[in-house]
Amino acid sequence: MGSRSCTACALALVGAFVSQHAAAQGAGAFPNRPIRLIVPVPPGGGTDFTARTLAQPVSESIGQSVIVDNRPGAAGNIGVELAARATPDGYTIVMPITSFAVNPHLYKKLPFDTVNDFVPIALAAIAPLYLVVTPTLPATSVSELVALARAKPGQLSYANSGNGTTAHLAGELFKKMAGLDIVGIPYRGGGPAVLDLIGGRVQMYFSTIPAAIAQVRAGKLRGLAVTSAKRVNLIPEVPTVAESGLPGYEIVGWFGLFAPAGTPAPIIGRLEKEVNAALQLPDVQKRFGSQGLLPGGGTSAELGKFLRAEIARWGTLIKDIGLEAQ
Repeated sequence: MGSRSCTACALALVGAFVSQHAAAQGAGAFPNRPIRLIVPVPPGGGTDFTARTLAQPVSESIGQSVIVDNRPGAAGNIGVELAARATPDGYTIVMPITSFAVNPHLYKKLPFDTVNDFVPIALAAIAPLYLVVTPTLPATSVSELVALARAKPGQLSYANSGNGTTAHLAGELFKKMAGLDIVGIPYRGGGPAVLDLIGGRVQMYFSTIPAAIAQVRAGKLRGLAVTSAKRVNLIPEVPTVAESGLPGYEIVGWFGLFAPAGTPAPIIGRLEKEVNAALQLPDVQKRFGSQGLLPGGGTSAELGKFLRAEIARWGTLIKDIGLEAQ
């Protein structure tokens, strides 16, 4: 055998070894150091709670820490951009919120491509909203609220926690589907919105469940319905909007896990498996339930399909209400 043939054989063997080693690194050897989970909102709140609730059992299962890294700002875009630019090796992942699907329609230019710069991992959780009204309002159901709003066009208002937020879009969808003339009042966050609702300065609000439930139980607010397709176990006596007189109405917040584009498929598969296993744990489900959250789950492909549907859905609504991009 000539020297050139020997060299070729040797190179082929080295190439095969490198390929096998890379495959092993992509699947079996991952992870061999801590994973950073970027959360693009401040500590506290549903997103942070969801991330930390999942981080603990996943850390225990993989034998490496999953470190939550809060990077708030610009409606979640700062943390998401940081993740988009990270090395696609599975050691940086991100948990964006519903605004991930909304922001492409609210910003003329984003520093990342929502679809092409990320690989979906799995849906983490769903967060139904809670339609609450001020107790002085003579409406004890969705159908009564709709009738009252129709009888007083332009006189009722709903609070929202900022333009383009889920609370804002929930109000606009309600307004559109019921054919109402109600006025949206933007606030800087849910806290001020709830305070003005209690004070009667606005009449209704699509709140997160944890932010409203104590006020409802104390009689300071009246809860009418939840916005999910099914009732929420934490408040099973509260009907859905759809079953209360507005069939087809459904709008929820959600938290999904994504990795930078180019992350190897075996690593995505491993992360998907670990997240789904964590979501099946009784303790995780109990903790989610205590906050009115519904466990997510499913495959990477299913989350990708869900994201594209959400982008299309919000685009239609934002166009209908004339909300202009910044």
